[in-house]
Amino acid sequence: MELIPSFVELIEKSIIKNWDRESLTDYKGATLQYHDVARKIEKLHIMFENGGVSKGDKIALCGRNSAHWAVAYLATLTYGAIAVPILHEFTADQIHNIVNHSDAKFLFVGDVVATIIDATKMPNLEGIIYIPDYSLLVSRTDKLTFAREHLNEMFGKKYPKYFRQEHVNYFKEKDANDMALINYTSGTTGFSKGVMIPYRALWSNYDFACQVMGKHLEKRGNNVISILPMAHMYGMAFEFIYEFIEGKHVFFLTRVPSPAIIAQAFADIKPCIIIAVPLIIEKIIRKRVFPKIQNNKMRLLLSMPVINKKVIEKICEQVYNSFGGNLYEIIVGGAAFNQEVESFMKRLNFPYTVGYGATECAPIICYAPWNEFVAGSCGKAVAHMQVKIDSPDPQHVPGEILAKGLNVMLGYYKNEEATRTTIDKDGWYHTGDLGLIDERGNVFIKGRSKNMLLSSNGQNIYPEEIEDKLNSMALVMESVVIQRGDKLIGLVHPDYDEARNLGLTNDDLEKIMEQNRQEINNVLPAYSKISAMRIHEEEFAKTPKKSIKRYLYQEEG
Repeated sequence: MELIPSFVELIEKSIIKNWDRESLTDYKGATLQYHDVARKIEKLHIMFENGGVSKGDKIALCGRNSAHWAVAYLATLTYGAIAVPILHEFTADQIHNIVNHSDAKFLFVGDVVATIIDATKMPNLEGIIYIPDYSLLVSRTDKLTFAREHLNEMFGKKYPKYFRQEHVNYFKEKDANDMALINYTSGTTGFSKGVMIPYRALWSNYDFACQVMGKHLEKRGNNVISILPMAHMYGMAFEFIYEFIEGKHVFFLTRVPSPAIIAQAFADIKPCIIIAVPLIIEKIIRKRVFPKIQNNKMRLLLSMPVINKKVIEKICEQVYNSFGGNLYEIIVGGAAFNQEVESFMKRLNFPYTVGYGATECAPIICYAPWNEFVAGSCGKAVAHMQVKIDSPDPQHVPGEILAKGLNVMLGYYKNEEATRTTIDKDGWYHTGDLGLIDERGNVFIKGRSKNMLLSSNGQNIYPEEIEDKLNSMALVMESVVIQRGDKLIGLVHPDYDEARNLGLTNDDLEKIMEQNRQEINNVLPAYSKISAMRIHEEEFAKTPKKSIKRYLYQEEG
């Protein structure tokens, strides 16, 4: 294995180097400079020490993105403890299960999570800490209670003159293979598995980001927006860790971000890069861009070759400005990009790209910069990683996507059987995704192997491909394709806002969806035609990664 620098030392060096720079801001709230972060880390270390936390103990964090969540995470790693980030959208029972399963000794909780959990169901915790002010909600040792009550006094005794850069000296991991954190997968079925992420994977993802983004972001200022949950590896790695180590200024959208809030944040912050799941980008394009260009005048101008190029340049400028007007690129990942939106952005030559990863790879597997990106793909294997397709003809016959390299997890916590079925004897991680790879190494995802349907004549059907087409049709907001015997049913959640604007009734919607069914069947092969459409009045339930929880809808139709 190549020589890997200490990951915690990178955090330490960044704090010292960027001491007086702005670091973490809650959007429309308070800002912490790097020296503020260092002081808070030291105070949390005092609490950990007095709470009986040893190196290698687990500390769980469950709350919305915020500067104080980020500090608690950094304090955990720099103390030598193992972080257990928990998505705050999980139910109380899920949180209790993960805390207990992970053997966590401390739990940090946000304002909402604090109101739903039951400390009696997590008997092995030494303390529960409230993220907004680091107060103790539960303490099970007198020493911890005393430390919190006298924290400033204890800090003052430890640093009697002044806390300075030379005092920053953190635990350093001895082996890059040591475990840094356990990330419980959100998943769409069954109980989450605890993915054991080593320091080497955190460093490898950081090093990849430096290679592909570093020089491009230097010219565009330091501002970055954290939109995705930091408890998910995608958001943690590329909207927080990389930026913090590189001395950038991270703004946290602390509430559930609507398209309007996100658009305002882009205008205010002018981020140098945007990392997002497709749903966020698609909503902004559909709600804020498409209405301006899908009128008769604009269609006419776009159809005239003489002025077509100028119109496209003008539209591209408007779209670029809607994302703050300062970005190097948008990186989309976590789910498939809608083809209509992707085709539109490609036509504009807009700086976007689609990456591919998994929690088990902390998270990145494939990526290509926007100016090398092939539409419909998810890039190529990244630095420190290899990718292959388990297929007799990987360019034409879909097979499982396999990945190998520094990013791959150690395994699943307390689950050797699941580890053995996921990482083979040669070290290849089996993603469960199906894909193709072209002669240049570009990977094209065809669907989840567990989502694949089988037609009565043995043909493989990938529901995501049908749904992508459906989602571009009239008044369709989102859809799920399910199987009933040998028939396919399209469950559709309509765009009710647009339907109201047009004065449409439920009967009208039924007729429009039937027309959509007939139109989509004209372009689908016989074995994957949709037999019926069913209107689903509520939005489909989603994981925090914004993937639809398919298993909830298998009995509908």
